[in-house]
Amino acid sequence: MDARKAVIGVLAGGSMLAGVALGAAFTAGSSANAATTPTNVTTRADASASPGVFVSNEDPAHEAGESAEREAQENAGQRPTVP
Repeated sequence: MDARKAVIGVLAGGSMLAGVALGAAFTAGSSANAATTPTNVTTRADASASPGVFVSNEDPAHEAGESAEREAQENAGQRPTVP
């Protein structure tokens, strides 16, 4: 019975280590991509012109809830990173 417990313990430990290794591999790839994403995107008047191009929402109801930092980023043509 002790040999069975040892085998089960080794298998459980090995599967945990494999899970950690896979998680680290997937997480490392996504953070590397985030670091290389361009932050200076030009603003266009029409949102349908090109997907992925940032278009500022200048609706008065939306603008009322924005912080000064966010509005400054939008005015600079950047995708906002602050609420």
